[in-house]
Amino acid sequence: MSLPQTQEPKTSRGNSKSIAVINPATEEILGEVARQTADDANKLVAKAKEAFNIWRKTPANVRCHMMHEAAAKMREHKDEIIRLLTLEEGKPVPENEEEFEWLTNTFDYYAELGRHERGRVLPSGEYSQLNMVIKEPYGVAACIIPWNYPLLLMAWKVAPALAAGNTVIIKPSELTPLSSLYIQKHCFDHFPEGVVSTITGYGDEVAEPLVLHPDVPVIAFTGSLAIGQRIASLAAPMMKKLHLELGGKDAFIIAEDADPELAAKALAYAALTNAGQVCTSTERVYLPSSKAKTFTEALIHHVQSLRLGPGIEPTTDMGPMIGATYRDKVVKHIDEAIAKGAKVLTGGRIPKHLAKGYFFEPTVIASVDHSMLIMKEETFGPTIPIMEYNSFDEAIALANDCVFGLGACLLSSDPLKAKLFLEEVKAGTIWINDPLTDNYAGPFGGMKMSGGARELGQEGLDEFRETKHVHWEFNTSAKSWWYPYGQ
Repeated sequence: MSLPQTQEPKTSRGNSKSIAVINPATEEILGEVARQTADDANKLVAKAKEAFNIWRKTPANVRCHMMHEAAAKMREHKDEIIRLLTLEEGKPVPENEEEFEWLTNTFDYYAELGRHERGRVLPSGEYSQLNMVIKEPYGVAACIIPWNYPLLLMAWKVAPALAAGNTVIIKPSELTPLSSLYIQKHCFDHFPEGVVSTITGYGDEVAEPLVLHPDVPVIAFTGSLAIGQRIASLAAPMMKKLHLELGGKDAFIIAEDADPELAAKALAYAALTNAGQVCTSTERVYLPSSKAKTFTEALIHHVQSLRLGPGIEPTTDMGPMIGATYRDKVVKHIDEAIAKGAKVLTGGRIPKHLAKGYFFEPTVIASVDHSMLIMKEETFGPTIPIMEYNSFDEAIALANDCVFGLGACLLSSDPLKAKLFLEEVKAGTIWINDPLTDNYAGPFGGMKMSGGARELGQEGLDEFRETKHVHWEFNTSAKSWWYPYGQ
């Protein structure tokens, strides 16, 4: 069994030398990238391993300046980077402008954090001793990046890995490699050879060799649970450091005191950003039964006002999905829910006015329950499934009734409800009244089947450092507790 593929079936193995990159808004070929092999991966590992012996000894101030230089180069190429992101991934330009800001600022953030500390000094057991905790880089880190945020999620891994002193090999998704290759060429060119490199290809042909390579001690991956489980099974015999963020099925609870118009806007943003193709997308909505009709009507009105189209067009609110197979999964979830009694209130179709592209109407669906796929499995599309609750305790229980625990949202001005929510809901990130907002200094990651990795903040840096305890005794005389015991 090999790593599952994300490429469209019709183009997945069409050429032994290259991979076509498709514009999801037009279905046109944007360009081709090399279909690299295990041999290419092995060569990059050898270079990265050699470079590690130099990079880990490079002063933190020097590493800091080189990372700031990378961010500065990105800003010089801002327009082209955003254009490539929009064409190959599909989401609207404003969303890619936000991704670009996260890309550059993450490199600047970790450039400074990387020279802030290397560990700590502990109180020693004896006056003649020194005890220290030292944080050290692992070595070569393989960073396997998904297609939905190809540069943001690259930065969240690569920047802390470099700041910690590791070298990195970036494996972008075969669906969105163009922006990553552009940055490799124009923004990482000042790093010493082997410190940062990028490889393109399919999972089983280049990512799996990296996972299995004995000289790659760290595997950082964002993607599906199935692929994460496969990576874990491959890496377990070698006891590698795994950094896995494996998706979610995030809940959004609307409390009775919330304003319906505000709730509609918050829900639409949380569920439909990037056409719902976000690991922290709202995929389960819980409304109070007493006001469900009012909230639902406001939501439908707002969703119906959204404009679909290519992300490159300035009037677009929501762009296409990344490919036909992903859209087919959304259709499957909706159809299964309808067969079990759910009702589509708006959307639920492929728009007729957009003849090309992998578009799907934003969909509000009600009368759902937890027996349905749309409330259990990650849909990863523009759907807003609504379920009613009778008490806030019931809403909390429903939010926790899920194998994933990446994030959860609450809209309420009631501090008691907010406190109960943040303490009782088992999720790595809790958003109250401001969904899907991240913080460079705040750790991002999940619980349960969402994986235990943390990105951003101090925790994100420590993911790429291993801990060493140093016990140093300055008095070299023999100790009274040494052998023989009889004296």
